[in-house]
Amino acid sequence: MNTYKRQILAIMRIDLAKTFFARRGLWIYLLAFAPAVPMLAHWIFGPRDHGLGVDVQIFAGIFQFFFLRIAIFFGCVGIFMNLFRGEMLDKSLHYYLLSPVRREVLVIGKFLSGLIAAISIFCLSVVVQWFCLFAHYSSDLMSSYMFNGHGLSNLLSYVVAAALACVGYGSVFLWAGVRYRNPLIPAAVILVWEGINGILPALLKKFSIIYWLKSICPVSIPSPKGNNSILALLVFDIDPAPSATAIVNLLLLAAFVLVWAATRARRVEIGYGTE
Repeated sequence: MNTYKRQILAIMRIDLAKTFFARRGLWIYLLAFAPAVPMLAHWIFGPRDHGLGVDVQIFAGIFQFFFLRIAIFFGCVGIFMNLFRGEMLDKSLHYYLLSPVRREVLVIGKFLSGLIAAISIFCLSVVVQWFCLFAHYSSDLMSSYMFNGHGLSNLLSYVVAAALACVGYGSVFLWAGVRYRNPLIPAAVILVWEGINGILPALLKKFSIIYWLKSICPVSIPSPKGNNSILALLVFDIDPAPSATAIVNLLLLAAFVLVWAATRARRVEIGYGTE
């Protein structure tokens, strides 16, 4: 067990440096912190008289529409699919496979390195966005909202939702990188499935990651008025699960997918001439 632990830590040290400082991953930082730009503009130039409740809804809308569905989704595609498929493209995966490391240990080490990077980037972005959107309010009002109202619990819920999005999407995209030569195809299928969740029957809604993430979000977005079918796909009424149930289900999903990925990794063979 100590041997496996040392091997996992060694893999994490190598991959964390690659993930955090890779030049091809700079777009992930831009994607993660993109919502902070309009929030910063709102802080500097935005109106001051529309009330705290409006900004709470604005944050919820940006978080659910853009951050979960686009920023974290595609960020996890870039981080976790490259853990295996990127190594194959760089012709460096064989160094791991030729070393005396079990494939299961390799999968766990790589997943944890990607997870640490993703959670660090996207959870920090949530805090930055929160500060930028609410910084123009007086300290007395924000202190009351954060510590006497729902502010602190809401922020914590958003951070937890972002972290669990990294866990859920990260495990699935790691599996896709291990399983498929072109993992962008399953990523596109998952994107469509998550995108049409709003029009699926109630039972099928639960066979998605976004359903459980939305159950964790503390503020619901009202359904659009009129016949806006595009917004209807994104804003969907659900019978939300308890937050604890959503958290447990997302963790169980990640564990199942990781076991599946580890099993598949045993059959991974290097054939750079065909990649």
